[in-house]
This record gives sequence, C-alpha cells and structure tokens, in this order.
Amino acid sequence: MQTSRFPFTVVAFDLDGTLVDTAPDLTAALNHALGSLGRPAIDPESVRHMVGHGARALLRQGLQATGTCDESLIDRGFPVFIDHYTAHIADTSRPYPGVAEALDRLDALGVKLAICTNKAESLALRLVEALGWQNRFAAIVGGDTLPVRKPDPTPLFAAIARAGGGPAAFVGDSITDTDTARAAALPCIAVTFGFRDRPAEELGATALIDHFDELIPALMKLQSPQI
Repeated sequence: MQTSRFPFTVVAFDLDGTLVDTAPDLTAALNHALGSLGRPAIDPESVRHMVGHGARALLRQGLQATGTCDESLIDRGFPVFIDHYTAHIADTSRPYPGVAEALDRLDALGVKLAICTNKAESLALRLVEALGWQNRFAAIVGGDTLPVRKPDPTPLFAAIARAGGGPAAFVGDSITDTDTARAAALPCIAVTFGFRDRPAEELGATALIDHFDELIPALMKLQSPQI
C-alpha cells in the first residue's frame, strides 16, 4: 500500500543513461554502422554525449564526427545499426548501481513505474525484457510510440496516464529530459552520471542525485503537481 507520506503515485524514468548504462552496446552498434560506411570508430565516452534523441540522430552525430553527413548515408547506415544493436542490445548494458533497490522501494510504496524514452518502443521493450524487467513497469512509451517525442511533453503525459495517473515526477539524465519535465510542469530529478552534453548543474533539474540510493529521499522533498 502507498503511504500518505510519499508525494507521488507515478515516477517515470528515462531509460538510456538514467536506468541503464547502454553506452557500450550503442557504441558497438554505431561503430559497426560507421565501419560499413568506411568511417573510423568513435570512443564510448564521445558516444555518451550523443545519446538521447534516438538511433537515427545518434548515427547522424557519428557521421558528422567522422566526416561529411547527408541523409543518403544515414539511410544506408541506419538498418546496419539497428540490426546489430537489436542482436546485441544487452551484451554489456547494465543497470546503474542501486537501480534495482530503488525500484523495489518505490514498488513497496505502491508507486507505479513508467519509462519515457526516445529509444524506439520495440528496442526499449527488448532491452527491458533482456534485463528481466518485463513486470517492472506499468507503462513504456518510446520515441516512436506517438507522433512526437521528447522534449515534447506529450510522451511523458502518456506514460504517466498509462501508469494510472496522479501526482508524478520524472527522472532523467539529459537536457532533453529536463526540458520535457519543464514543458510538462513536473518536477525532474537528474542523475549526474548519465549521458549528457553539458555539466549536470546546467540541466536545470529540480534536484540532482549522484547515486540511486539518493532517489527516494530526493523525491520525498519534492512538490507534486497533479496530472
């Protein structure tokens, strides 16, 4: 049963860079696609700053980082990327420390959990299944679930509604996530260890956490607007 002390009935999460460190497998798929186009490999740390807008955008940034880029190159490389990534989606991707315990604690409080990601829905579902999380989340909204994607707030609203609605907060790692939460007028907690293109302090999050054992206390301190 949910306690009256906890301020949220739904907590939504970004996926890549927030719940799961997917950089190694994304890097392998990106470099496989780049290699098929005669481009050099990119190091994983660089890829961490490119993730957050979907696979096609990641490939575009990879091409731009290694030479010229046009839509025809993206069209050629995209299926190569997707095929490789689908086959190796969780070879080395792992939840961040403390994620399982934090999700367990939220579940024990009666909180519904949701995912709102710019990853394609089919890939998000595949990753969740590979991690054994099939029954963890009440809703999963991907980057192609709706006609729009983050930072448009519509996918976040949809994820919250599909999880049952009510007071909600969003947990992410990038400016895309904090912009989404701001557009939705929802509080946002940003992790400091995820994928981003600027210092965590510049994301404009309601609160920052360095480890998932800080999540519940941080949520307890937040206001909870109604959805």
